[in-house]
Amino acid sequence: MPRERGQKVVATNRKARHDYLIEDTYEAGVVLTGTEVKSLREGRASLVDGYAFIDGGEIWLDAVHIPEYTEGTWNNHAPRRKRKLLLHKHEIIKISHRTAQGGYTLIPLSIYFSDGRAKIELAVAKGKREYDKRQALREKQDKREADRAMASRRNLGD
Repeated sequence: MPRERGQKVVATNRKARHDYLIEDTYEAGVVLTGTEVKSLREGRASLVDGYAFIDGGEIWLDAVHIPEYTEGTWNNHAPRRKRKLLLHKHEIIKISHRTAQGGYTLIPLSIYFSDGRAKIELAVAKGKREYDKRQALREKQDKREADRAMASRRNLGD
């Protein structure tokens, strides 16, 4: 059976980019059970409440919802269990120093399959204040309006 090539995104955490200022991103492998992989292949997962933490030199992903596999039997997985992330030791040390500074947290941005293996895009992020969120939204709306004005101006010139 030939292996999959490329990336297939299963779920993204779109709210994370609104709520947090992303500093660094890392690609991490995930330790999953068979039914979790099958559920992900069906495109079912939610990263909304998910976060990661370091415990004993290992990084763990918590509160990510991977629903039970519909065809699973009595040995189906728990939907919101703690899952171990696979990173190099020097990356874990670098992340732990960043999060120890204070104000930084680890959040999952997306879960995807890369060449048939489940991966998590993990971000070291700092929480935005309410006025930062409003400012970013205002900038986005201004850019959209400017693009519209430019497009309508171009269409009038044709």
